[in-house]
Amino acid sequence: MSRQEFFFETNRLAFRRWVAADLPLALTLWGDPDVTRFFGGPFSREAVQRRLELEISNETAHYVQYWPIFLQSTEEFVGCTGLRPYRPAEQIYELGFHLRPAHWGKGFATEAAAGVVACAFSTLRARALFAAHHPANAASERVIGKLGFRFTHRELYAPTNEMHLAYLLTPSR
Repeated sequence: MSRQEFFFETNRLAFRRWVAADLPLALTLWGDPDVTRFFGGPFSREAVQRRLELEISNETAHYVQYWPIFLQSTEEFVGCTGLRPYRPAEQIYELGFHLRPAHWGKGFATEAAAGVVACAFSTLRARALFAAHHPANAASERVIGKLGFRFTHRELYAPTNEMHLAYLLTPSR
């Protein structure tokens, strides 16, 4: 992969956009039962293909996706972090992050998500960001808390048929 494919960087991570040829990468992420256990997985190859197509479609229609992220030092695939439309008419996006287990516990989710939050408010002019997590996902809860999101409600997440904890973050003015 060439450096010019990256459109955004944080201290240790580089972001690029998903493309159709990324199915093998997507399979290592969304095909992993440890990665997907809190949001409806593990997913079949066909389901991962649909997920990849959705991310590419979101980029085309809304200029956002859960972008794939890589270590700057080695270009190793870490996972994805980004946005998707939540309430597009209100300029509210949903923040999400999915990391491969080898990269858990190293601060990458917080680093990547903080970069996305800054971009959402400065470049996209988001009015707010939404985030949610499975009640048993303590790691996601910690990341969301570090970013300054505040708990607002519980919301049914159809893929798991469970009530997830939901949060909102508004820009500091």
